[in-house]
Amino acid sequence: MKLIEEVFGKISDSSKEFLGYPLAKDFDYRQFAPFLNVCLNNIGDPESPSTLLFHTKNIEKEVVAFFADILSSDMEKTWGYVTNGGTEGNLYGLYLARESFRNPIVYYSEASHYSVKKNLHLLNIDNIVVRSQDNGEMDYEDLETLLSMNRHRPAIFFLNIGTTMKEGIDDLDRIKETIRKYSIKDYYIHCDAAFLGCIAPFIEPKPKFDFSEGVDSIAISGHKFIGSPIPCGIVLVKRKHRNRIVNSVSYVGTLDTTITGSRNGLTPLFLWSFIQKHGKKGLAKRVENAIEIADYAEEKLKGLGVNVRRNPKALTIVFDKPSAKICSKYQLATEDNIAHIICVPGIDKNHIDAFVSDYTAELIITKTIEEPVY
Repeated sequence: MKLIEEVFGKISDSSKEFLGYPLAKDFDYRQFAPFLNVCLNNIGDPESPSTLLFHTKNIEKEVVAFFADILSSDMEKTWGYVTNGGTEGNLYGLYLARESFRNPIVYYSEASHYSVKKNLHLLNIDNIVVRSQDNGEMDYEDLETLLSMNRHRPAIFFLNIGTTMKEGIDDLDRIKETIRKYSIKDYYIHCDAAFLGCIAPFIEPKPKFDFSEGVDSIAISGHKFIGSPIPCGIVLVKRKHRNRIVNSVSYVGTLDTTITGSRNGLTPLFLWSFIQKHGKKGLAKRVENAIEIADYAEEKLKGLGVNVRRNPKALTIVFDKPSAKICSKYQLATEDNIAHIICVPGIDKNHIDAFVSDYTAELIITKTIEEPVY
């Protein structure tokens, strides 16, 4: 037990100062502690009953319906389930896309999450990497060039609604223009909205990425902006795509439509309780508060005289990479000569002030060392 206490203490301390990853830390799910003494298994399709009775599928369906609503759809047109996170959601979307066509090509930008390449390898789908712009957004001229050379093949577009490093958002309208220009008849659009899926619906102007814009599937993470002690997510797809891959499994008396057989029945409870507590209005307010902290962080960092970049309304602030010591203390994500902080719920102005103070002290020391001595 002493070891467990030590592990918990170390993790608790580490979670206080981290700023570099999209993990909300203002949640409290202690009310669900009794469920740790039972096995919750949402095996199979959330809409299909099972001979296994200890599940939370009814609650899972309510969660999916909530996200279908904020993504401009309903349960008649859309189907989904609670996943283990964004990577599984992306894998599922790509899987359905592969099953829709013969010999397709996936187009995805070099700024995409590292797991996309792995998913494509697992699914054995031909793919082409598209260059990205400096803000993390896809390079549409490069996409057009690549698409023009392969216009005879079905196209699967993997779009980023918030890239991991810079929170870049791929422009769906530009993608559609290219599709029309080259008369691509067979295509599928999947949106990786792991971080922004809970945020973008409440931003003005609203980024175009939901079902009203004609996308085929969307992956969202639950632990990033909502918050959860266990990584989780939601994948939503047009129901017609899900219907294409349905299988019946007599062993457990349910339908097989998900990536995994046994699925976590606890995380739907976390997401459901958040929805019950906050609803759409509460989620919109959560977004507003997070943007306010990001505005504050951007202003503070610009005051240091370092290079600061931020996409419009983004919660991700990109800046010159500090020392390894500061990056380690605040668990900053880095790439080449840049780092970022992400202003998720649970991070307040005090956290920003502490980081800026440490960064300021480092810059003063560096400047002193670099100044010539006469």
